[in-house]
Amino acid sequence: MTNSEQLENYLEERKKLVEQTLREAIPAEWAVPSKLREAAEYSLLAGGKRLRPIFVLAAAESVTGGEKPAAYALPFAAAVEMIHTYSLIHDDLPAMDNDDFRRGRPTNHKVYGEAMALLAGDGLLTHAFYTAAQAASRGVPADRTLAVISELARYAGFPGMVGGQAEDMMGEQGRTSLAQLESIHLHKTSDLIAFSLRAGGHAAGADERQLQALGLFGRNVGLAFQIQDDILDVTGDEAKLGKPVNSDQKQAKVTYPYLIGLSESRKRVALLTEEAKNAIADAGLADPMRLAAIADMIMSRDH
Repeated sequence: MTNSEQLENYLEERKKLVEQTLREAIPAEWAVPSKLREAAEYSLLAGGKRLRPIFVLAAAESVTGGEKPAAYALPFAAAVEMIHTYSLIHDDLPAMDNDDFRRGRPTNHKVYGEAMALLAGDGLLTHAFYTAAQAASRGVPADRTLAVISELARYAGFPGMVGGQAEDMMGEQGRTSLAQLESIHLHKTSDLIAFSLRAGGHAAGADERQLQALGLFGRNVGLAFQIQDDILDVTGDEAKLGKPVNSDQKQAKVTYPYLIGLSESRKRVALLTEEAKNAIADAGLADPMRLAAIADMIMSRDH
């Protein structure tokens, strides 16, 4: 079996673990209005790469080594996917990016209406913190669980993802600088990925040096991921992406290809990927190689 095949198998196995956890995330015995539950699960269970939750598990496993899944970190993995999903539901709304399709099918508000889509997003955001707290019952010490919950609020909140989305809404072609665009991408996308790496590290008992290295890896991989998204919006296959291409240009959104061109954007992705791998190479992790392989995969992805 080639290294590529081994990585594909790993990603598929971890994705199945995440999917099963997400299917059980909203307790069946809870009295939740049926339409609200349906709207939340419509987006939460819509598939996708599950990159952020897989990074939680992969980071934990990089600290401890071995092939055994870091099942104790699954509450953190599910929580970050809930935050990511709520952000997509809200981003797609007419008041934000006004998108009609997500992952190859109609966006949440196109199916359930704007009010229910807002509430589904609100519910997932709130439930993420309940879910993360369940890590304590999986054997993660209370102080580490609390540290992750605190970081989740920060990385996903005002100084993180929400702040990045606000910057994105205020950005305009012709007025937004490259430094401002980097800030948008770092907060809107990269912060939640950096959180995912640190959450896995906390769950596995990483020391401060390892946590810093994992966070830097996540920062650089997250920025590379978003620049690659900008590139694919110009060059990608609509069938693979599951959404229309050239949507950024139509909405006059500022992107890396718009500011520095496709060639320089691709160079930036390659440089960030190398910097990410260098960050974890000498951090004392038991097995940094799988994280490095995932970073390479992100650089070369076509959807």
